[in-house]
Amino acid sequence: MTDTAVVACCQLAPSLGDPPANRDLAAEAVAHAAASGANVIVLPELMSSGYVFESRAEAQVNAEPPDGDTITLWCRLSAGHDATIIGGFCEQAADSEHKGPYNSAAVIDRGELRAVYRKAHLWDAERLWFIPGDAAPPLVQTEFGLLSVMICYDIEFPEWVRLPALSGAQLLCAPVNWPAAPRPAGERPAEVTRLQADAGVNRMFMAACDRTGTERGVDWAAASAIADPDGYLLAEAEAGPQAQTIIAECRLTEARDKRVSQHSDVHADRRPELYGPVARAGQTS
Repeated sequence: MTDTAVVACCQLAPSLGDPPANRDLAAEAVAHAAASGANVIVLPELMSSGYVFESRAEAQVNAEPPDGDTITLWCRLSAGHDATIIGGFCEQAADSEHKGPYNSAAVIDRGELRAVYRKAHLWDAERLWFIPGDAAPPLVQTEFGLLSVMICYDIEFPEWVRLPALSGAQLLCAPVNWPAAPRPAGERPAEVTRLQADAGVNRMFMAACDRTGTERGVDWAAASAIADPDGYLLAEAEAGPQAQTIIAECRLTEARDKRVSQHSDVHADRRPELYGPVARAGQTS
């Protein structure tokens, strides 16, 4: 057992509505990342299907169950490359004929599907095509440490990121599809800044795997990033639309230490008895 995870984010351009092609693309990227030494490999949000759907019916056509062809392949890749794989897929719901699919992420370790997380906070038009998840981010114990997962817009909710952090997660992996947006010259995408803040205030490693490639007129930030428990970037994607893989060594035991000074600890110093009004703000009875 080792405490060092070599984390890779494979920033790819999945093809909308072509799961077989996307499986091939993922297999090639996983093989490349593993050959480069990675043992935790993160793929983008909705890697199996592409993202910019125009109807719930179109999303349904591209949905797969957790024992479908995509996850079955990822399990084989995980076993063959002795790697943990976290990737986004369009999940077929049991009652999908009536409600629609989920925007989900699978956690596969040593060839076994260990968890499926369903995105709880749906971004923009996603709520027209997908059912929101209603379960907290899962925790998966691996040989490297305790991993958790959430998807894209989820990480913009500090309360949600705090849940796995308080439960001991050392590495939070996030398949994302960050849409491109204007920003001041010289600035990183705001999503990367929020990722760094989440990592720093929770003192855990975070890895966000973005996508690239134009899809139905939508461009992407293409800004995959891996941050350490201080909030500093260990790796980030080079600017540009090209597919690429970023890799960083993460000594996950560092995320167990929540001290930020001799007498300060960001977990032990919490005062949740004062936070109730914040948690209740905006709620109606």
